[in-house]
Amino acid sequence: GVVMFGDEDVTHLPPNKRNTGMVFQSYALWPHMSVVENVEYGLMIRKESTEERRKNALGALNKVHMEHLASRKPNELSGGQQQRVALARAIVVEPDVLLLDEPLSNLDAKLRLEMRGEIRRICTSLGITTVYVTHDQKEALSIADRMAILRDGKVQQVGTPIEIYQHPNSKFVAEFIGETNFVPAKVTPEGLQTPFGLLSSTITSNATNVVCSIRPEAIEVCDTPAEKNGCSGTCIESIYLGEVAQHKVQINDDVVLSVMEANPSHLEKVGDEMHLHVSPSDVVPLTQ
Repeated sequence: GVVMFGDEDVTHLPPNKRNTGMVFQSYALWPHMSVVENVEYGLMIRKESTEERRKNALGALNKVHMEHLASRKPNELSGGQQQRVALARAIVVEPDVLLLDEPLSNLDAKLRLEMRGEIRRICTSLGITTVYVTHDQKEALSIADRMAILRDGKVQQVGTPIEIYQHPNSKFVAEFIGETNFVPAKVTPEGLQTPFGLLSSTITSNATNVVCSIRPEAIEVCDTPAEKNGCSGTCIESIYLGEVAQHKVQINDDVVLSVMEANPSHLEKVGDEMHLHVSPSDVVPLTQ
């Protein structure tokens, strides 16, 4: 294959001639250099003048809100601050493509959330095409304009985050991105015949036997049995998480559904009967 940056074939160009910026998982900052000297390093390799280097390095640090710590050494910084310096060093050379290799994996949960938004802000404001490798699904969904799901080195699906999440093209993609319920079904003229009744879907399938992907948050908890696209079952587990409650509902001997109820007014008790409904647009038939 070939590697193209727009219309330019860079396959056989040495890495230092491809005009890329790289943010490593381990940050890879020089410990003996100050923050601003680390950011200047790529410009020094490109033989920019001392005055121009310092001006551009401080400008890059300003973009990541780190200009006030320019004289510090990397070991005097927190993990999040080091990550910002690594990002400044990558963008200061004005790359055609910015490459990020799991840049937030070494940070704690709160800092990951903060830096996730910061990276998106910087890349969007600079207009740099960015390839971002991550195993964190929420990170990918929140940052990406387009996503590619890989399995064993092969691309399974490419699309916007909402396309990938709401309309996966395979059981693997549906399971890989977020949590979902899989319900076997047979395609009939009336709809999808499942172990607990008939379901309608806005998505057509040419297969005879399919498996339906239904996201837990797409299932609505009702006070009374739903006339269409619904089912009833017994609550076997309820966990209250504040903004949501997670339920496990035993529909029959073969099917247990995971349900995510937003803003719950009360917590279901084990043994309670629960009535559920799902919109046809949230029933996604997949070929097994």
